[in-house]
Amino acid sequence: MNRLKFPALIPSQSSTAKVAFFVSTAAEIARIARIDRLARTVDGAPSGFQRPQIAAHIREIGDYLQRKDAILANPIVLGFVAGASITKSKTGMCELTIDVGDGAPGWIVDGQQRFSALMEINRPDFQIPVTAFICETEEELRRQFILINNTKPLSKGLIYELLPGVTGLPYRYECRTEAARLVELLNYKNGSSLRGLVSGQTNPHGIIKDTILQRLLMYSLSDGALRLFREDTKLLHSKGVEFISEYFHAVRHVFHDAWAGHTPKTSRLVHGVGITAMGFVMEHIHSAIGATKREHFIGPLTALRPMTAWTEGDWALGTERRRWNGLQNVSPDWKILSFYLVREVQQALEGSLAADACVRH
Repeated sequence: MNRLKFPALIPSQSSTAKVAFFVSTAAEIARIARIDRLARTVDGAPSGFQRPQIAAHIREIGDYLQRKDAILANPIVLGFVAGASITKSKTGMCELTIDVGDGAPGWIVDGQQRFSALMEINRPDFQIPVTAFICETEEELRRQFILINNTKPLSKGLIYELLPGVTGLPYRYECRTEAARLVELLNYKNGSSLRGLVSGQTNPHGIIKDTILQRLLMYSLSDGALRLFREDTKLLHSKGVEFISEYFHAVRHVFHDAWAGHTPKTSRLVHGVGITAMGFVMEHIHSAIGATKREHFIGPLTALRPMTAWTEGDWALGTERRRWNGLQNVSPDWKILSFYLVREVQQALEGSLAADACVRH
């Protein structure tokens, strides 16, 4: 019982490489390898190399793995310095032998969150692919850890563009899926005011970042105008898309000199901070007067025009003044700009309503 043996595939790599592929369960992995958190010894030397656990990520993986249709194609990667050996039997079959007499001799080099999730759920028969490599020294083990974990992750933009055609994803992706689908329709639908203007993996020449527009739409879906269509996908993809398109038709018309031919570097209107702030303006106008068509939005936006500094001058943000290009796509900046623009458009709407009341009397 002090030795665990696994039938293994041994790839032909370098002459010094000792790598094995096999399948195992989480319980078996727990017997042969451990997670060694990066820490410091008393004298300050580094010990271990794994990052801290991310509880939310582990729960998310665990929720997925409890589904009957769950699969886990990515292997858990284990590293060994001692206690592991690869042998070939007389029949030509290869075997990985792990000596667990003194405890687990290996380290989990990659896949600690997946392993932790598997240990927390009740699926003892769930087998997963495992890659194991054997090093001569711990220094070589650390080197391999760095190389394995230094690959460039998929960009969020690529993942988000793939979302509309995929179901059964973790919640944090599902909540963005609808926004990604709306962005897709706005960017490619004939007649859309944003047609071809949204930048993404498949349209790198756009001027408005897809993730920025998704943020605007996610807010509208949860707490704004689009929540009215949220339960009816067909209505959302028709009337909802039309609503957003109509609003940006009005924005393009009123602020034509800050839109046409501009990029985020030359105009803060098409910059992330401006798009986000104008999203809150859209929600306020819709809430205040029920605006759904471009002609409904044009009046309030025209009243807002003198208070803006999209391409030159300064923003008079209450007690603070900022150069036109001093606002960045960071939370404090888009919040202060949103508050300022919503306040100004609210005052314009109140003034318009008061004037209408005087005319009626």
